[in-house]
Amino acid sequence: MKFRILYIALLITAISFSQNKGTISGILTDKDASNQSLPFANVLIKGTNIGTNTDIDGKYAITIVPGNYTVQFSFVGYESVEIPVTVAANETVNLNQAIGSGSYKLEDVVIKSNFSREKETALLLDQKKAVIFKQSIGAQEMARKGVSDVEEGLTKITGITKVESRGLFVRGLEDRYNNLLINDLQAPSNSPFSKIIPLDLFPTDIVGVLNVYKTFNPNISGDFAGATVNIETIQAKSITKISLGAGYTTANNGADFLMHSDANNTQGVFGLNGRDRQLSSAFGNVPTARKLTPEQYNATYKDNTWNVDETSSPLNTSIGFIHSEKFDLVNGDKINYTFSINGDNKYVIRKGVDRTFILGAGDYDNNLQKESYSYQTTASALAGIKYKAKRFDIGLNSFYLRSTDSKIQDQLGYTNNQSTNPNILIRTNQFDQSDYINTQLLGNIKLTEDERHTLKIGGSFVKTAYEQPDRKFIIGEKVSATEINTSYGGNHLNRQYLDINGNYYFSGLLEYNLKFKEKENGKSNRLTVGANSFVNNLKSTYRIFSGLRTTNKNYTAPINTINQFITDDINNGILTIREESNADYKVKLNQMVNAGYVNYLHNIGDKLEINGGIRVENSDRNIEYRNIGQIINGPYKKINDQKIDFLPVVNAKYELTEKSNLRFNGSKTITRPVTMELLPIQYISPDGKSILGNPNMKNSDNYNLDIKYELFPKNNELLAAGLFAKQIQNPIERVFIAGAGGSGQLMTYQNSKEALLYGAEIELLLQLDRLSPALADFSFGLNTSLMKTDVKVNYGSTSLENNPTRKLQGASEWIVNSDLKYDFEFSEIMKNSISLVYGVYGPRIFAVGSAGMDNIYEQPFHKLDFIWTSKLSKNIDVKFTVDNILNSLYKMELGNENRFTINESSLLLESFKRGRGFSLNLSYTF
Repeated sequence: MKFRILYIALLITAISFSQNKGTISGILTDKDASNQSLPFANVLIKGTNIGTNTDIDGKYAITIVPGNYTVQFSFVGYESVEIPVTVAANETVNLNQAIGSGSYKLEDVVIKSNFSREKETALLLDQKKAVIFKQSIGAQEMARKGVSDVEEGLTKITGITKVESRGLFVRGLEDRYNNLLINDLQAPSNSPFSKIIPLDLFPTDIVGVLNVYKTFNPNISGDFAGATVNIETIQAKSITKISLGAGYTTANNGADFLMHSDANNTQGVFGLNGRDRQLSSAFGNVPTARKLTPEQYNATYKDNTWNVDETSSPLNTSIGFIHSEKFDLVNGDKINYTFSINGDNKYVIRKGVDRTFILGAGDYDNNLQKESYSYQTTASALAGIKYKAKRFDIGLNSFYLRSTDSKIQDQLGYTNNQSTNPNILIRTNQFDQSDYINTQLLGNIKLTEDERHTLKIGGSFVKTAYEQPDRKFIIGEKVSATEINTSYGGNHLNRQYLDINGNYYFSGLLEYNLKFKEKENGKSNRLTVGANSFVNNLKSTYRIFSGLRTTNKNYTAPINTINQFITDDINNGILTIREESNADYKVKLNQMVNAGYVNYLHNIGDKLEINGGIRVENSDRNIEYRNIGQIINGPYKKINDQKIDFLPVVNAKYELTEKSNLRFNGSKTITRPVTMELLPIQYISPDGKSILGNPNMKNSDNYNLDIKYELFPKNNELLAAGLFAKQIQNPIERVFIAGAGGSGQLMTYQNSKEALLYGAEIELLLQLDRLSPALADFSFGLNTSLMKTDVKVNYGSTSLENNPTRKLQGASEWIVNSDLKYDFEFSEIMKNSISLVYGVYGPRIFAVGSAGMDNIYEQPFHKLDFIWTSKLSKNIDVKFTVDNILNSLYKMELGNENRFTINESSLLLESFKRGRGFSLNLSYTF
């Protein structure tokens, strides 16, 4: 009875106390942005732990006992303002305030959301406050560093490097270990040769923030061991801007250039010449060994010649336009929209050696000098609209990406170890085209007004298409600077049509969040329950055609104008085109992954936060294919891989001081193969090289451990050091073996037994006024990764491997990235930023050796860039970039631990220089 009386008394006291409180409320605005609302800024009662953050509309409210107080308004990168206020019982004080950029402190800042202001300092603070391991780069930093696309932007993050034509490597691990989200939704690749869509197709104009998660959390896909990249498209803002750019690269622009005649026109300038290279309807949808009549040939290929134009390469160019606007509606709701369109073209020349060794012997199989001439175009468009009400928001985004590459490649030397004839010329005429359209519907719902219960929903539909229409080859002996001597038969006059069509890709998510036990410092416990899934359905066709002779003929012709010779021989009955596709021409892939997850964030005291959960993924992968010897249109063989993966994770952060954290992560993830690593397609090149997928590969299981210490000496400084370790079961690796008949080189893929990786990461961002007041405008950034790997292989008498252990394929043991920045002003308006950015990665295995031959190694590549960004006026910005100043030689070499004598003078297999690039970009903001 006494306890009941005490309980009632306390309850009455609490109710009476709460009823006597007053409220301070208002709107915080950004005076540097025409007094637009300033969301997620900090509002604090000075001398207490009572505070809050402004919401997305800049609004705030604090309930407090009556008295005299000082209200502090602050945001990273902005001045702090203090306003005295008197609060009376049961009354509301309206206090609106505007703040702008100026001096500021980091103390007493509370962030309760992953919302980004796209500023470097805001993202650095977000990284400090987050429980999970996350690094971000925003629009501001990308602009300062001269970044023009997403792929380049990500190289500014610790442990990430960009490799020529092969995407991003994270902690030394190649593309297959990464994953991509766009606005939190799973996104497929547009290319079967890569795990994620080549991120250089995304211009930074359509990006607000790039988030990189190097450790697992249950709400993201379990398919990664390197990193998951989440691209957040641009945030709501009012802007209209047009950009124009031009670039010159030494030994690439203003040089002699070869271009397919059908691409050297207006259609080709915009990358629209693929329509003239499509497969003739005369061949039908199913291979039948059909031959084209002269009339059919002329009708089919009248706009698709074998000829190549000798021209010169002009400057690279780019253009971009973005318009974004936001409106406040009468009822207080908001609406914003964004439209952006970007395009660029580029001329790329690569010259260097191209060699292979005879497997198991010390002589060159191929010894060639390669020259390639690529005309590349990219185009992107984004349209988005978002409606925000008091209790919900909903947005619709759609973006389109298109890339083309019209390439002429000449390889001169000898093949098949025929060193007595060093003048064999192989010409490849190739056109690559990818189309990608992604439409997303995203929404957030506040189930209760206090935002304790929220719901996130989203879905996307993606359509992808990748094709190489009419990839064709001519082979002959070069007898002069312009002529070859050739005959029909063999690999001469071969044509290939590769088409990988993504029939559909659906991705969806549903997530419920419950927030409770919120503390005065803004922290709260959080329970998250969600589900997401994707289904990917695609079909590939790979059809091959040969020039079939009816009469032996040997002739000499100009290599660049050989089309009339070929056409005349077809019209005279000497030559015909016949399909030689096999039953393996078509492969189907259907993959579905359904996942559910639960995650719990718990605060223990004011310093320790633990975030733990589990994700369960049910994956079902079906491959349908036919072997070469089967009937062309016979029944498919089927391989089904169905598996349920339980993926637990624990993240923890301990706040050692107000400026330092200690972090921990332990998790399990998986790695799924890249499409071309999996599909049983043998992709053939005329020099004897080929790539063959392995449909029997298993997913890798990854066990991950990370620990990291972070120190934030100032609001714009960071010192961090971390240790990481991974055990990978069934790692997926690239291996080379002998081709059919013992000649050539076949690249394929296999699961090794297990791999162990362990290493350290160091990151620092320092203001150099620490050294001298004269360096107050300078800052220095450095990040490096050091790693060791050990792979245990399935070694035995039937193994392709040379040794029972080795290093992991695709992993660099060290990476260094750094930048030096100098900020200065010519006037109050003319602000400048100059950066020197350097990066290098250590040697890594490109492909695992076999039959006593050592591995193929990709050698270190040093890259130094200079970027100067300047604001010439209120409306005009200019960026000048010098790319690849060192112009290092890219090299791929055979290792020197071979079990036989090497008879050649060099182990160099591939080499080229990219050239130094000079570019100027001018933008005008209306």
